Amino acid sequence: MDLPDFIQTLDAIDLPIGEETVSTNAIQSDKGLMVIFTIHQDVSLPPHSHKGQWGTVLEGSLELTIGGETRTYRPGDSYNIPSGVEHSARLPAGTKVLDLFEEPYRYQLKR
Repeated sequence: MDLPDFIQTLDAIDLPIGEETVSTNAIQSDKGLMVIFTIHQDVSLPPHSHKGQWGTVLEGSLELTIGGETRTYRPGDSYNIPSGVEHSARLPAGTKVLDLFEEPYRYQLKR
């Protein structure tokens, strides 16, 4: 799925991994942060927690463990991670997900 030009020109977020592994397009407001993550190389995220997060798989798949329960999500599937609940993820190359974060400044924008 190719993203429209106006989405591709949105700011990226500052991640601790390189854009050759994950690229991003984000919109930030005082009420939340929306990020489209495009996975170019397999990624595993260790267990962590933060405020609430909701997302949906646009392309590919996502193995997500939320509060000890593991499930694989596919295009069109949505997930909700309540605030403070530990979670981890495995995302294979070719996956795109859209995530909305309760924390507006969970990640800083690269401008």
